[in-house]
Amino acid sequence: MEGRALDATGAQTLDDLAGLLRALRRRHARQLGDGELTYRELATRTGWSHTAVAEYLTGKTLPPTDRLDALVRLLGATPAEQGALATARDRIEESRRRAPRAPDQMVPRQLPADVASLAGRDDELARLDKLVAAPTAVVVAAISGTAGVGKTALAVHWAHRVADRFDDGQLYVNLRGFDPGGQALSAATALRGLLDSLGVPAARVPAELDAQAALYRSVLAGRRILIVLDNARDAEQVRPLLPGTPATRVLVTSRDQLTSLVSLDGAHPLPLDLLTRDAAGDLLTNRLGVDRVAAEPEAAEAIIAACARLPLALGIAAARAQLSGFPLATLASELGTAGQRFGVLDAGDVVGEVRAVFSWSYTSLTPPAAGLFRLLGLHPGPDITVPAAASLAGLPADAARRLLTELTRANLLGEYRPGRFTAHDLLRAYATELSDDTDPEPDRRAATTRLLDHYTHTAHAADELLRPHSDPVDHLRTAPVAGVLSDRPTTHAEAMAWLTAEHPVLLAALRQATDAGFDVYVWRLGRALDTFLDRQGHWHDRVETCQAALLAAERLGDPVAQAVAHRFLAGAHTVVGHYADAHSHLDRALALYVLGGNTEGEARTHQNLASLWDRQGEPRKALEHSTRTLALSRAAGHRRAQADALNAVGWCHAQLGEHRSALAYCEQALELLQQLGDRAGEAATWDSLGFAHHHLDQYDKAVECYERTLELTRDLGDRWGEADTLSRLGDTRAALGDSTSARADWQRALDIFTALNHPDAASVRARLVLP
Repeated sequence: MEGRALDATGAQTLDDLAGLLRALRRRHARQLGDGELTYRELATRTGWSHTAVAEYLTGKTLPPTDRLDALVRLLGATPAEQGALATARDRIEESRRRAPRAPDQMVPRQLPADVASLAGRDDELARLDKLVAAPTAVVVAAISGTAGVGKTALAVHWAHRVADRFDDGQLYVNLRGFDPGGQALSAATALRGLLDSLGVPAARVPAELDAQAALYRSVLAGRRILIVLDNARDAEQVRPLLPGTPATRVLVTSRDQLTSLVSLDGAHPLPLDLLTRDAAGDLLTNRLGVDRVAAEPEAAEAIIAACARLPLALGIAAARAQLSGFPLATLASELGTAGQRFGVLDAGDVVGEVRAVFSWSYTSLTPPAAGLFRLLGLHPGPDITVPAAASLAGLPADAARRLLTELTRANLLGEYRPGRFTAHDLLRAYATELSDDTDPEPDRRAATTRLLDHYTHTAHAADELLRPHSDPVDHLRTAPVAGVLSDRPTTHAEAMAWLTAEHPVLLAALRQATDAGFDVYVWRLGRALDTFLDRQGHWHDRVETCQAALLAAERLGDPVAQAVAHRFLAGAHTVVGHYADAHSHLDRALALYVLGGNTEGEARTHQNLASLWDRQGEPRKALEHSTRTLALSRAAGHRRAQADALNAVGWCHAQLGEHRSALAYCEQALELLQQLGDRAGEAATWDSLGFAHHHLDQYDKAVECYERTLELTRDLGDRWGEADTLSRLGDTRAALGDSTSARADWQRALDIFTALNHPDAASVRARLVLP
């Protein structure tokens, strides 16, 4: 047979056809003078699974017509042989349809093999168990989730668990909704296959889809059957396959959220998220063994992090560790290298390669959604809002929202909080890779510019609401580029809410700007975040952002920006107790301001020096600089700086025991601050007044001042200021003999200081342990 043309005329059975395919493979190898193509090589060339190829060549499965044609062409069949093999295939299919079925074949048992172990899905299994017990109506459970999250594994595992409850069998159909070949199974084809599995002769199956669906429901009526519809593309593909009898249960898996199936057909949604850290550890341990994971715990953690707790990726990584025998640290190192990660997460076939699995969801998107998905690879993370996405893509908000909804429906994004979208690290890496390969560099840079413009302009708008009378220097500000959607807050509360929600994103954006050489954005973001980071106690973040802003200002060669950055960085160092560093930066700022003839900047720097000396317990030196600030600000006519200086001078007098002088200066400061509407300065001044009244034994007045301070600091979101005032309010109430209220104030102060990891917690804790 191998030395001449293949004769397919006598092929009557599936085994005969498989024998002809194997002979064709052997002849192809001889003609090329090479070894036979392996199942894996055939799978790679065709895009089919390794298992499918094996079943075609061993006679376990009859190849579909299109696949048989592709396979025999690949193996070098002549046109005449292709036609004969196709005829033989159709003859075998027709004879199988006509063959009488034995009674035991009428009960389908089609579930794929169960997974060896399923980690971290106990809650989902319990929810599915409850659905089985539902007494009425058809119950449909829709398992949705991102590619590789384990939807099929969960569905098949649960189906095996409950198979004995369905005496009339279990049906399984892979709808190929996101098949690498791009051809989803049509509802009509799926219905014909299901009817065939239920023993319906082909001659009885009508041609129209609606009639097929009606026959299908009739055949299922009264039968207790479990139907697993795997890998559905959308609700329209699934709907004709739903039965009409309450004895059946249907389990659907899809990367799409199947929203209309839930809303119109009463399906129970079961979204599947990434594994928890513990569940991911269990999966790795189940595959590699307790001893191996315990021997390299840090490497195991790194593998879990690099795989983003995605079951598919973890399974591939575990298989690589098993097959290679390399230490886990070696695998962790490979996975930690961004350019190698997807290469490591390659199981050798299309189904097992993470990149390929993601691509099946990506290629199903509309072109605009695909474009936005790629651009999301430019976003620094960890999540994005509609205005930010609109700015990134240069789109109106409504258009961006529609595209985000499409990406969410495809489970390439998750809306984990209303209006905030995120993707796990592997999907982000895939989007970045796509953008690198697809989008021109000028387009990518323009998108990054729009994104940084969005965050920078919104952050400055928020900062101006937090501290409307702060340092006005922002000479590097420019108008947003075209396509930027500003998300401008209009109240102090909105500003705090926006900055709180965007805090990790803004830090990531600043780092991105630094890496990309966008120095103006680095300086402006660092400056805009300073007040928020200080008030919320994110002091180490504050040091990082101020250092980045200073380096950017130095690269820009801008002396004004450098002076501001030196001052802000000094303030950040002061709060964390790095006093020598703070002095160094303030000396440099002062020199730059003097050199530039900037009187206001010089005055503000002296005020910063006063605050620094006060922190170091040197009120006399602090008073010298505060007095200098007051003189400079008066000479320059800077009312805001005057008000700050008046309060600072008063505070220094109070620290020196000169409390009546302190009251005189602080009352002047308060009047000016109230005229200016500066609530932050007013809060600090009420606190100074409270301290002076306390030490004049005017405790009731002190309590009034401190309570006013607390009201303002809480409105401002100044957590350290609130705790500092609470500790002094407790002292005053203790002096009044109200120990119960005093201890309550100290405890609240301690809670905040502890949450901020601030050293002042120790002194407050000491007060609480006193009798």
